[in-house]
Amino acid sequence: MIKLYGFGSAFGMPDPSSFVLKVDCYMRMANIDFERVDGQEYLRKAPKGKLPYINWDGKVIADSQAIINALDEHYHSPLEAQLSEDQKAQSYLLTKSLDENLYWCLVHSRWIRDDGWPTTKDALFSSLPAPLSTLVPIIVRRGIRKTLNQQGLGRHSEEEILSIAKQSIDSLAVLLGDKPYFFGETASNFDATAFGLLAQLVLSNSETAISPYAKAHANLVAYCDRIAKAYYQEAF
Repeated sequence: MIKLYGFGSAFGMPDPSSFVLKVDCYMRMANIDFERVDGQEYLRKAPKGKLPYINWDGKVIADSQAIINALDEHYHSPLEAQLSEDQKAQSYLLTKSLDENLYWCLVHSRWIRDDGWPTTKDALFSSLPAPLSTLVPIIVRRGIRKTLNQQGLGRHSEEEILSIAKQSIDSLAVLLGDKPYFFGETASNFDATAFGLLAQLVLSNSETAISPYAKAHANLVAYCDRIAKAYYQEAF
């Protein structure tokens, strides 16, 4: 049995991390049996200091892309066997675009913006005892602000970041069009990535500054609803 380590439910989501939700969704779509093991304490045990990671018969694999690559190799790419080589290349590059661009817009909206931070603080740190419930959020937020600055997105103004997010989301809506999934009638690896991030904007009970951009596209909303209904009936 594969054990997937994540944060657990928050913001009305099975997991507040788009990367954890990506791997979770991939395994559901691929009909791979797994067990969720949730808790922020697993960050301390994570090989790369981040979630998700999996324990697969004693072998620990960290990083969402590395996990999916390993599962693809073992299970013979269950979601991408029907794709052409061009489509597989597009799937990978689109995944990297969301992972390295839109994801950070979500992080900024939740952790840095003054209209998003109180909800994030309450959802993730309210269960800590005093004085940790006051000190830990300050330290973590400061670290994320530094990470965003090093990554580059944090050097932009709030208006510029919103524009970056909107352009990415609008582009996703165009690429999806009226198809059930991004590459046609069946799900691909990229659909797991897209759902992992778009669901945070469309299905979450916590509105971020960039959520309205996703909710403005009926096809993206229907896409998230369709995947949630097919694979997450117990969660939404």
